[in-house]
Amino acid sequence: MGEIDDAIERADREAFTKEPPKTLQGRINFLMKQLKTTKAVAAELGVSQRSVERYRKGERKHPPKDIAAKIDSAVRSRWQPLVRKRRRKQAAATGGVTVETRARFGYTAPVGTTDDGRFRRLTVHLPPVYAQRLFDARDTGASDQQMREIIAEGLKDVYFQDGGGRAMGLSDVAINDIDYLDLDY
Repeated sequence: MGEIDDAIERADREAFTKEPPKTLQGRINFLMKQLKTTKAVAAELGVSQRSVERYRKGERKHPPKDIAAKIDSAVRSRWQPLVRKRRRKQAAATGGVTVETRARFGYTAPVGTTDDGRFRRLTVHLPPVYAQRLFDARDTGASDQQMREIIAEGLKDVYFQDGGGRAMGLSDVAINDIDYLDLDY
């Protein structure tokens, strides 16, 4: 996964209306409901089937830290898909998406101005059309670079050109070295 995909995943996790199971046994049972077999759960977590059975029965209560992190990630990525879907739909229809980032922005500008990229820290609310494009791109398996281009286009329109009020000669904005990027919707 790329940086944009990770940011969407983190934003999705903030949408939970109910917390995922806290106990190891509860988490493994949830994964069993989702994936159906101990073999599938074991493959997802990178452990043996027997380990999954032990976790499920409560014979082992404290997996190694890396396995515990995989279990947490697997549960959270599958938890409350309808809530996530509803939030995305709302962002794409009316809410839009807020991008908070610190990155190097480069751009193509008219002759006589500088186009050297520089680090900027931005928090910009993008309209719903960009949220829809971003979610559609992710759902169709777009690359991280393609999703960056959608965000860069939104930042160009909203931040750099202020909705058409300035910097009209600016033709292309690129997000290069991302220090961090978070999305909220």
